[in-house]
Amino acid sequence: MAIFMIGTQRSGSNLLRLMLNQLPDVVAPHPPHILERLMALMPQYGDLRDDDNFAVLVDDVCTLVELNPVPWEGVNLERTTTAARCQTRSLLAVCEAVYDEIARVNGAGTWCCKSLANVNYLPEIEAHFKNPRYIYLYRDGRDVAVSFRKAVVGEKHFYHIARDWTQAQRLALDLGERIGPDRFFSISYEDITGSTEQVMRRMCRFLGVPYDKSMLDFYKSTEAKRAAESSTLWGNVTNPVLSSNTRKFLKEASKEDICIFESVAGEVLDQLGYERCYVSPGEELLFRDDDIRRFDEENQRLKQEIQSQTDRDDLQRRERQASLIQAIQARVSSYSRYALSRS
Repeated sequence: MAIFMIGTQRSGSNLLRLMLNQLPDVVAPHPPHILERLMALMPQYGDLRDDDNFAVLVDDVCTLVELNPVPWEGVNLERTTTAARCQTRSLLAVCEAVYDEIARVNGAGTWCCKSLANVNYLPEIEAHFKNPRYIYLYRDGRDVAVSFRKAVVGEKHFYHIARDWTQAQRLALDLGERIGPDRFFSISYEDITGSTEQVMRRMCRFLGVPYDKSMLDFYKSTEAKRAAESSTLWGNVTNPVLSSNTRKFLKEASKEDICIFESVAGEVLDQLGYERCYVSPGEELLFRDDDIRRFDEENQRLKQEIQSQTDRDDLQRRERQASLIQAIQARVSSYSRYALSRS
């Protein structure tokens, strides 16, 4: 069974995937973000019915997995075998094949892809997989924004974070309305931290697997240790659930930032049951072009500041995958120039 976790980063997804990974019949590896990184490049691979073109795609996906900041222990992605597992010649099929392999290695019948950006590829996922299940993980967007401010990944200005957060939540909520509760499970970060065992039992019923008390001991696992060692982003996963890790924005964000977020994302905050602090419905701020240009400049400044403060080893681990994508783009660009010169 294929499970896709969807939503927005900085919402507790590594915490949840480590809990899921404790279940004997479920494997939830750290994600290489296959669809997010390669979907936009797919037209450049050409006709995948061509054996050589498909072999290049398979090799690129396998290499992306092999360069993951948190390695997939014990998984050997032999290219020919991976290609043979694909029932169709598509990126989704290769993604399925590599996840099937880590499930096989771990003796699991179910795998979970934790790449929350998959919320942007729901039509493709629905078209390829037969009855996939989704775990929609969400968190108060203002706390998400505070967390992104400190992270090496993502946007940094509350305007940009609110815009992206709103879009992702709406995509997930729309999917839930279309497919119903048999395949769609909503869970909030606040529920995980406030009623951990109760929520985990409910999720296990949704997945059709027995609850295992080891889920609460996720922080003792080897996988949690490896994740924490790979990046400061995941340092908390070697600790028990932090029940007080909510509504941090009240202390760590300015009133101006909160007003910006509530003006952009207020309707979705309301829909998810989060109380607004400053901006009532109908009183949202309107931002002019010069406001947005100012936000853009501040966003870039904050990104550069975080980059300069981030641990070099952390950046280098991330750079390995980024370099692969750059190499793929350069290869595609070179091929396109060659094709044009031949025409």
